[in-house]
Amino acid sequence: MVDRAARTAAGARELAVMEIVGGVALVTGGARRLGRAFVEALAAKGMRVAIHHGSSKTEADALLASLRARHIDAECFGADLRDAAAASGLADRVVARFGQLDVLINSAAVMERVSVADTTVELWDAVINLNLRAPFFVAQHAAPHLAKARGTIVNIADLGGLEPWPNYAAHSISKAGVIMLTKVLAMALAPDVTVNAIAPGTVLVPDDYDAEKRAFLSETTPLRRLGTPQDAVDAMLYLVERGDFVTGETLVVDGGRRLRR
Repeated sequence: MVDRAARTAAGARELAVMEIVGGVALVTGGARRLGRAFVEALAAKGMRVAIHHGSSKTEADALLASLRARHIDAECFGADLRDAAAASGLADRVVARFGQLDVLINSAAVMERVSVADTTVELWDAVINLNLRAPFFVAQHAAPHLAKARGTIVNIADLGGLEPWPNYAAHSISKAGVIMLTKVLAMALAPDVTVNAIAPGTVLVPDDYDAEKRAFLSETTPLRRLGTPQDAVDAMLYLVERGDFVTGETLVVDGGRRLRR
Protein backbone atom coordinates (compact mmCIF):
# COMPACT_ATOMS: atom_id res chain seq x y z
CA MET A 1 0.00 0.00 0.00
CA VAL A 2 1.09 3.58 -0.63
CA ASP A 3 2.44 5.37 2.45
CA ARG A 4 -0.30 7.67 3.77
CA ALA A 5 2.28 10.32 4.65
CA ALA A 6 3.22 10.58 0.98
CA ARG A 7 -0.23 11.73 -0.09
CA THR A 8 -0.86 15.31 -1.08
CA ALA A 9 -4.16 16.99 -0.32
CA ALA A 10 -4.93 17.39 -4.01
CA GLY A 11 -4.17 13.81 -4.92
CA ALA A 12 -5.47 12.05 -1.82
CA ARG A 13 -8.68 10.75 -3.35
CA GLU A 14 -7.00 9.25 -6.42
CA LEU A 15 -4.21 7.66 -4.40
CA ALA A 16 -6.69 6.25 -1.90
CA VAL A 17 -8.42 4.30 -4.63
CA MET A 18 -5.24 3.16 -6.32
CA GLU A 19 -3.37 1.96 -3.29
CA ILE A 20 -5.47 -1.11 -2.47
CA VAL A 21 -5.10 -2.62 -5.94
CA GLY A 22 -2.81 -5.62 -5.60
CA GLY A 23 -2.88 -5.48 -1.81
CA VAL A 24 -3.90 -8.40 0.38
CA ALA A 25 -7.02 -8.50 2.54
CA LEU A 26 -7.84 -11.12 5.16
CA VAL A 27 -11.53 -11.48 5.97
CA THR A 28 -12.39 -13.73 8.90
CA GLY A 29 -15.71 -15.47 8.53
CA GLY A 30 -15.41 -14.69 4.84
CA ALA A 31 -17.42 -17.61 3.46
CA ARG A 32 -20.93 -16.50 4.41
CA ARG A 33 -23.28 -13.55 4.91
CA LEU A 34 -21.55 -10.21 5.52
CA GLY A 35 -18.10 -11.77 5.43
CA ARG A 36 -18.71 -13.06 1.92
CA ALA A 37 -19.98 -9.64 0.84
CA PHE A 38 -16.76 -8.07 2.16
CA VAL A 39 -14.63 -10.60 0.27
CA GLU A 40 -16.50 -9.99 -2.98
CA ALA A 41 -16.22 -6.20 -2.61
CA LEU A 42 -12.50 -6.18 -1.84
CA ALA A 43 -11.80 -8.59 -4.71
CA ALA A 44 -13.78 -6.32 -7.05
CA LYS A 45 -11.50 -3.47 -5.98
CA GLY A 46 -8.46 -5.40 -7.16
CA MET A 47 -7.29 -6.88 -3.89
CA ARG A 48 -5.99 -10.39 -3.38
CA VAL A 49 -8.17 -12.03 -0.75
CA ALA A 50 -7.63 -14.52 2.06
CA ILE A 51 -10.95 -16.15 2.93
CA HIS A 52 -11.00 -17.46 6.47
CA HIS A 53 -13.65 -20.01 7.37
CA GLY A 54 -14.51 -22.06 10.40
CA SER A 55 -17.12 -24.73 9.74
CA SER A 56 -18.22 -23.25 6.40
CA LYS A 57 -15.67 -25.04 4.22
CA THR A 58 -18.14 -25.91 1.48
CA GLU A 59 -19.23 -22.28 1.09
CA ALA A 60 -15.63 -21.07 1.25
CA ASP A 61 -14.51 -23.48 -1.45
CA ALA A 62 -17.39 -22.41 -3.70
CA LEU A 63 -16.51 -18.74 -3.21
CA LEU A 64 -12.86 -19.48 -3.93
CA ALA A 65 -13.74 -21.26 -7.16
CA SER A 66 -15.92 -18.33 -8.22
CA LEU A 67 -13.15 -15.80 -7.56
CA ARG A 68 -10.49 -17.84 -9.33
CA ALA A 69 -12.79 -18.24 -12.33
CA ARG A 70 -12.57 -14.44 -12.55
CA HIS A 71 -8.78 -14.61 -12.32
CA ILE A 72 -8.70 -13.20 -8.79
CA ASP A 73 -5.83 -14.34 -6.59
CA ALA A 74 -7.51 -15.88 -3.56
CA GLU A 75 -7.02 -18.62 -1.00
CA CYS A 76 -9.02 -20.28 1.77
CA PHE A 77 -7.73 -20.59 5.32
CA GLY A 78 -9.59 -22.89 7.67
CA ALA A 79 -9.23 -22.23 11.39
CA ASP A 80 -11.34 -22.58 14.52
CA LEU A 81 -10.81 -19.09 15.91
CA ARG A 82 -12.27 -20.12 19.25
CA ASP A 83 -8.82 -21.66 19.71
CA ALA A 84 -6.44 -18.83 20.66
CA ALA A 85 -3.49 -20.57 18.99
CA ALA A 86 -5.39 -20.84 15.71
CA ALA A 87 -6.36 -17.17 15.91
CA SER A 88 -2.78 -16.16 16.67
CA GLY A 89 -1.39 -18.12 13.74
CA LEU A 90 -3.81 -17.01 11.04
CA ALA A 91 -2.08 -13.82 9.86
CA ASP A 92 1.29 -15.54 9.50
CA ARG A 93 -0.33 -18.24 7.35
CA VAL A 94 -1.79 -15.56 5.09
CA VAL A 95 1.54 -13.75 4.77
CA ALA A 96 3.32 -17.04 4.03
CA ARG A 97 0.95 -17.49 1.07
CA PHE A 98 0.72 -13.92 -0.24
CA GLY A 99 3.88 -12.25 1.04
CA GLN A 100 2.11 -9.33 2.73
CA LEU A 101 -1.02 -8.20 4.55
CA ASP A 102 -2.67 -4.80 4.01
CA VAL A 103 -6.22 -5.09 5.32
CA LEU A 104 -7.77 -7.15 8.10
CA ILE A 105 -11.55 -7.44 8.40
CA ASN A 106 -12.51 -9.16 11.67
CA SER A 107 -15.94 -10.43 10.70
CA ALA A 108 -16.18 -13.96 12.14
CA ALA A 109 -18.79 -14.14 14.89
CA VAL A 110 -21.68 -16.09 16.32
CA MET A 111 -25.01 -14.68 17.44
CA GLU A 112 -27.00 -16.83 19.85
CA ARG A 113 -30.42 -15.89 21.22
CA VAL A 114 -29.89 -16.80 24.87
CA SER A 115 -31.04 -14.80 27.89
CA VAL A 116 -28.96 -13.90 30.93
CA ALA A 117 -30.71 -16.62 32.96
CA ASP A 118 -30.07 -19.30 30.35
CA THR A 119 -26.44 -18.46 29.52
CA THR A 120 -24.19 -21.38 30.40
CA VAL A 121 -20.44 -21.30 30.93
CA GLU A 122 -20.01 -23.27 27.72
CA LEU A 123 -22.10 -20.86 25.65
CA TRP A 124 -20.41 -17.83 27.23
CA ASP A 125 -16.96 -19.18 26.38
CA ALA A 126 -17.96 -20.08 22.81
CA VAL A 127 -19.39 -16.62 22.11
CA ILE A 128 -16.72 -14.56 23.86
CA ASN A 129 -13.86 -16.61 22.45
CA LEU A 130 -15.01 -16.21 18.86
CA ASN A 131 -16.53 -12.73 18.94
CA LEU A 132 -13.99 -10.94 21.15
CA ARG A 133 -10.90 -12.96 22.00
CA ALA A 134 -10.29 -14.08 18.43
CA PRO A 135 -10.27 -10.57 16.90
CA PHE A 136 -7.74 -9.51 19.53
CA PHE A 137 -5.29 -12.29 18.80
CA VAL A 138 -5.76 -12.18 15.03
CA ALA A 139 -5.06 -8.44 15.15
CA GLN A 140 -2.16 -8.80 17.57
CA HIS A 141 -0.29 -11.08 15.20
CA ALA A 142 -1.40 -9.24 12.07
CA ALA A 143 -0.15 -5.91 13.45
CA PRO A 144 3.54 -6.20 12.43
CA HIS A 145 2.56 -7.10 8.87
CA LEU A 146 -0.05 -4.34 8.68
CA ALA A 147 2.44 -1.81 10.04
CA LYS A 148 4.82 -2.57 7.17
CA ALA A 149 2.00 -1.80 4.74
CA ARG A 150 0.61 1.12 6.74
CA GLY A 151 -2.59 -0.86 6.59
CA THR A 152 -5.94 -0.95 8.33
CA ILE A 153 -8.17 -3.08 10.53
CA VAL A 154 -11.97 -3.02 10.40
CA ASN A 155 -13.73 -4.86 13.21
CA ILE A 156 -17.36 -5.83 12.76
CA ALA A 157 -19.25 -4.90 15.91
CA ASP A 158 -23.03 -4.73 16.16
CA LEU A 159 -25.79 -2.42 17.26
CA GLY A 160 -26.05 -4.80 20.19
CA GLY A 161 -22.66 -3.60 21.35
CA LEU A 162 -24.06 -0.09 21.79
CA GLU A 163 -27.39 -0.94 23.41
CA PRO A 164 -28.29 -3.78 25.79
CA TRP A 165 -29.88 -6.86 24.25
CA PRO A 166 -30.75 -9.07 27.25
CA ASN A 167 -32.07 -11.86 25.02
CA TYR A 168 -28.66 -11.99 23.33
CA ALA A 169 -26.68 -11.44 26.49
CA ALA A 170 -23.28 -12.91 25.63
CA HIS A 171 -23.44 -11.57 22.07
CA SER A 172 -24.28 -8.04 23.19
CA ILE A 173 -21.49 -8.05 25.78
CA SER A 174 -18.99 -9.45 23.29
CA LYS A 175 -19.77 -6.76 20.72
CA ALA A 176 -19.45 -4.02 23.34
CA GLY A 177 -16.00 -5.48 23.92
CA VAL A 178 -15.24 -5.28 20.19
CA ILE A 179 -15.96 -1.54 20.29
CA MET A 180 -13.50 -1.03 23.16
CA LEU A 181 -11.02 -3.39 21.46
CA THR A 182 -11.16 -1.08 18.45
CA LYS A 183 -10.24 1.93 20.58
CA VAL A 184 -7.43 0.12 22.36
CA LEU A 185 -5.92 -1.18 19.12
CA ALA A 186 -6.25 2.23 17.48
CA MET A 187 -4.18 3.77 20.26
CA ALA A 188 -1.67 0.94 20.37
CA LEU A 189 -1.06 0.65 16.61
CA ALA A 190 -1.05 4.35 15.66
CA PRO A 191 0.36 5.94 13.61
CA ASP A 192 1.13 3.00 11.32
CA VAL A 193 -2.23 1.19 11.34
CA THR A 194 -5.75 2.62 11.46
CA VAL A 195 -8.34 0.62 13.40
CA ASN A 196 -12.08 1.20 13.17
CA ALA A 197 -15.31 -0.71 13.59
CA ILE A 198 -18.68 -0.96 11.90
CA ALA A 199 -21.83 -1.53 13.96
CA PRO A 200 -24.49 -2.78 11.52
CA GLY A 201 -28.16 -2.77 12.33
CA THR A 202 -30.73 -4.56 10.18
CA VAL A 203 -28.57 -4.92 7.08
CA LEU A 204 -28.83 -8.71 7.09
CA VAL A 205 -31.48 -10.22 9.34
CA PRO A 206 -31.36 -13.86 10.48
CA ASP A 207 -32.33 -16.38 7.82
CA ASP A 208 -35.22 -17.73 9.89
CA TYR A 209 -37.02 -14.37 10.22
CA ASP A 210 -40.42 -14.53 8.55
CA ALA A 211 -42.21 -11.73 6.70
CA GLU A 212 -43.93 -10.50 9.87
CA LYS A 213 -40.65 -10.10 11.76
CA ARG A 214 -39.04 -8.38 8.82
CA ALA A 215 -41.97 -6.00 8.50
CA PHE A 216 -41.77 -5.17 12.22
CA LEU A 217 -38.07 -4.36 11.93
CA SER A 218 -38.71 -2.18 8.90
CA GLU A 219 -41.59 -0.30 10.54
CA THR A 220 -39.62 0.35 13.73
CA THR A 221 -36.58 1.72 11.89
CA PRO A 222 -36.67 5.53 11.46
CA LEU A 223 -35.82 5.23 7.75
CA ARG A 224 -38.75 2.77 7.45
CA ARG A 225 -36.84 0.08 5.62
CA LEU A 226 -34.34 -2.68 6.16
CA GLY A 227 -30.77 -2.19 5.04
CA THR A 228 -28.80 -4.50 2.78
CA PRO A 229 -25.33 -6.04 3.00
CA GLN A 230 -24.20 -3.35 0.56
CA ASP A 231 -24.77 -0.73 3.26
CA ALA A 232 -22.19 -2.46 5.47
CA VAL A 233 -19.91 -3.01 2.47
CA ASP A 234 -19.99 0.69 1.60
CA ALA A 235 -19.03 1.58 5.18
CA MET A 236 -16.17 -0.92 5.10
CA LEU A 237 -14.89 0.40 1.76
CA TYR A 238 -14.97 3.96 3.06
CA LEU A 239 -12.78 2.98 6.02
CA VAL A 240 -10.40 0.97 3.85
CA GLU A 241 -10.13 3.41 0.93
CA ARG A 242 -10.92 6.83 2.34
CA GLY A 243 -10.62 6.70 6.10
CA ASP A 244 -6.96 7.60 6.42
CA PHE A 245 -7.66 10.27 9.05
CA VAL A 246 -10.16 8.14 10.98
CA THR A 247 -9.12 5.74 13.73
CA GLY A 248 -10.69 4.38 16.88
CA GLU A 249 -14.22 5.07 15.64
CA THR A 250 -17.32 2.92 15.31
CA LEU A 251 -19.45 3.68 12.26
CA VAL A 252 -23.09 2.84 12.98
CA VAL A 253 -25.07 1.63 9.96
CA ASP A 254 -28.57 1.03 11.29
CA GLY A 255 -31.09 3.23 9.48
CA GLY A 256 -31.47 5.26 12.65
CA ARG A 257 -32.65 2.44 14.94
CA ARG A 258 -30.42 3.63 17.76
CA LEU A 259 -32.30 6.95 17.78
CA ARG A 260 -35.33 5.18 19.24
CA ARG A 261 -33.72 5.13 22.69
